[in-house]
Amino acid sequence: MRRVILAVFALWAFSGAAAAQNYPSHPITIIVPFSAGGPSDAMARILAERMKVALGEAVLIENVTGAAGSIGVGRAVRSAPDGYTISFGHLGTHVANGAIYKLGYDLVTDLEPVVLLPSNTMIVVSKNAVPAKSLGELLAWLKARSAPAAAGTAGAGSGSHVAGIAFEAATGIKLQYVPYRGTGPAMNDLVAGQIDMIVDQLSNSINQVRAGTIRGYAVTDTKRAESAADIPTADEAGLPGFHMTLWSGLWAPKGTPRDVITKLNAAAVEALNDPAVRKQLENLGLQMPPRDRLSPQALGDWQKAEIAKWWPMIKAANVKVD
Repeated sequence: MRRVILAVFALWAFSGAAAAQNYPSHPITIIVPFSAGGPSDAMARILAERMKVALGEAVLIENVTGAAGSIGVGRAVRSAPDGYTISFGHLGTHVANGAIYKLGYDLVTDLEPVVLLPSNTMIVVSKNAVPAKSLGELLAWLKARSAPAAAGTAGAGSGSHVAGIAFEAATGIKLQYVPYRGTGPAMNDLVAGQIDMIVDQLSNSINQVRAGTIRGYAVTDTKRAESAADIPTADEAGLPGFHMTLWSGLWAPKGTPRDVITKLNAAAVEALNDPAVRKQLENLGLQMPPRDRLSPQALGDWQKAEIAKWWPMIKAANVKVD
């Protein structure tokens, strides 16, 4: 019996190694846990188009929405650990959601980090009907209201929601959150004047700010964004210390062979180093990660550090979900 068991294990190990060596042999799917047309979807599609060159197979995007991205991440967690289903996510989906939802999976132990992706500074924006012309005037307008302003989010735990919580903590101003299935739909309602404001990803808002359909007040980085150099930082606009960037990453299901992780990482790094891809991402207001932080280990360490930073603030906000 012992020989049979050992033979089975040897066969399993050999089969796994052979599968990894031949990987990929058919299309790969990246699950984006938000609706099409939003900033996460845009970044994933740009990367997928270039990654297929390195991998030699099509890289497809599947949008799986709901519960601030936790449904899409759960789909990836439960997928076969063979490298053909990848989880795209960010600070909201792979950090904040663990402090809000009963997920049924562990964001650290049930996923294998692949690579850290570009980050997005946030920007405070409002509908044009808001009378404020500066961040200081916006804060005064918010404080003078008899009821909290309606702030759009991509759901409890999303990047826009976490940024809103950080905004509340920095200003002492309470907001009334309006959840959507992504910041793309939230932006549509902001332009239409159905909600008052969003603390949004710069890449999602900058074109509307440039077009004059919404107002932009300040970015949440320590320096001005190259793609929006005319918009001050929160420090410059009178709200010192309000800093937040929404970083993104790729993960694979737990148990994915290390050789497969290495191939996926190499394909993503090659894409990020492609000048044409970098130009596309930078035009969206995205900031490239340092080259020394592109390993799977670097993403894993960063995710754990962000959990330690954000979970106490999110739990203190006592976020309620249905």
